[in-house]
Amino acid sequence: MTLNPPDARRIAVLVPCYNEAATVAQVVRDFRAALPEAEIWVFDNNSTDGTAEIARDAGALVRREERKGKGNVVRRMFADVEADLYIMVDGDATYDASAAPDLIATALEGGYDMVNVARVETAQKAYRPGHRFGNRLLTGLVGRVFGTRTADMLSGYKLFSRRFVKSFPAMSGGFEIETEIMIHALELGLPVGEISAPYGERPEHSASKLQTWRDGFLILRMIGQLIRRERPLEFFGIAALALVLFSLLLGLPLVFEFWETGLVPRLPTAVLSAAIMLAALLSFAIGLVLEAVTQSRRELKRLAYLALPPPN
Repeated sequence: MTLNPPDARRIAVLVPCYNEAATVAQVVRDFRAALPEAEIWVFDNNSTDGTAEIARDAGALVRREERKGKGNVVRRMFADVEADLYIMVDGDATYDASAAPDLIATALEGGYDMVNVARVETAQKAYRPGHRFGNRLLTGLVGRVFGTRTADMLSGYKLFSRRFVKSFPAMSGGFEIETEIMIHALELGLPVGEISAPYGERPEHSASKLQTWRDGFLILRMIGQLIRRERPLEFFGIAALALVLFSLLLGLPLVFEFWETGLVPRLPTAVLSAAIMLAALLSFAIGLVLEAVTQSRRELKRLAYLALPPPN
């Protein structure tokens, strides 16, 4: 068996799409021009406007994912496509395809398993109202909890190595997949790089599928779930501390009164305070057990990641 030479790396451009008939052909053409050696894959998420046919006519390889949501599409893309380097980009023609060679060069020179493209606005309407603030808020929140490695966590333009893609569990169903990707990289301590590239507004007759409040809430909920899952000792420890303080708030006046009079006149309050203290101890014990489970799961994900060769 012979190994492929370094210049024979397989590169796949993955384009998740839902009703992007107005832009998908341009995205395929732009990435074909920027990376003529790459395979362009368009994964259609039950579009009703002919997106799949237009993408196929433009020269893309097209597959269909029936379950709605970007997370479901990403899970399918990562499972089905075989390559050495994967570039994932939204199909709305807002990202700069000419940055793709720089993206690949950055990944190979730095040995990065993920390179994020931080968006630089080139038009006043590139971001919808509230998106900029929400992006900064969520990126900052994840940075404080898991560590800061990127300035634009929710960018839809990223490069991944094969070992990242094939070891990523992809549990999310919707737009919160971007958050899960970043936290996966941070939790395993993977090499992460970032470049900047222009970000423009959508062309006419093209509408964003992102709903600011609904998807922002889903992303925030996903962050909470990942904190509970990846930082269980801190999560349940904080809950235990809150319960301890509440128990003391209820119980200390009764203790002082007992010392002074030898009586416990408010027995139900005393029972409630003791029950809350027991719940606090139980919460802390759960945190300890789940921390051990999380550490084992993290080690297994790390071993799956290390089983594949690095990008360079």
